[in-house]
Amino acid sequence: MWQVFHKSFITNKGYLDVLKGLGNTFLIAILGLIIGIIIGVVIAAVKVYPSKSKFAAVLRGIAELYVTILRGTPIVVQLLLMYFVFLPAVGIAANNVVVAIIAFGLNSGAYVSEIIRSGINSVDSGQMEAARSLGFGYVRSMRYVVLPQAFKNIVPTLGNELIVLIKETSVVSFIAVLDVTKAFRSIASSNYEYVIPYLMLALVYLVIVIGFTFGIRAIERRMKKSDRRS
Repeated sequence: MWQVFHKSFITNKGYLDVLKGLGNTFLIAILGLIIGIIIGVVIAAVKVYPSKSKFAAVLRGIAELYVTILRGTPIVVQLLLMYFVFLPAVGIAANNVVVAIIAFGLNSGAYVSEIIRSGINSVDSGQMEAARSLGFGYVRSMRYVVLPQAFKNIVPTLGNELIVLIKETSVVSFIAVLDVTKAFRSIASSNYEYVIPYLMLALVYLVIVIGFTFGIRAIERRMKKSDRRS
C-alpha cells in the first residue's frame, strides 16, 4: 500500500496538488472569516441598535431573516446556489475559488453576527453610557468603546469559527475547486488505494486544527497578560 501511495504522492508529484489544495483551503477559510467578521459586525450592530423607529425595525427584520436563512441551510447548498443560480442570474462569471470565498463569507457572517452580538451584550452597558455622556454618537461609541472590548471577549470563539471553516471547505469540490480533500481523493482514485491517502488526509486536518488551537490559546494568554498590566 505504501509503495503505491509513494508512487502517486512523490513520483507522480501528487504532493503539488496537495500543496495547492492546502493553499486554497486556507485562502477560502481565512478570507471567508474576514468577510464574515465584516458582515457580522454590521448585522450585530443593527440587531442591538436601541432605536424603536420603523426603519430600525425593518433593518432588524432583514438581519434576522439573513441569519435564519444562512444558519438554517447547509453550506454545500449555499455553495451550489451561489455557483449555479445566483451569480449566473446577475451575469457574474467568477472564479470557482472566488465563489467559494463569497459563499463561505456569507455563511460565516450569519454565525459571526451572533458571536459578536453576544460579545457586545457581555460589555457593561455603562461603557456605552459613559461614551455617550462624553459626546460620542452611537456609531463612534460602538466603534471606539464597545466593539474593542467585545472582540477581546470573543477571540477564542472567532478562532473556533476559523477552525470550523477550514474543515467545512472540504465541500468546495462540489464546484470543482481543488482543496486538500479533493487533492487526496484524486490520489486515492488514481490507483484505487484509499486507506493511506484518507488516513493522511485526516492527519493533515488534525495537524491544522491542533496548530490553530495552540495559536488561539497563545493569543488568549497574551490578551490576559495585557489585561493584568492595564
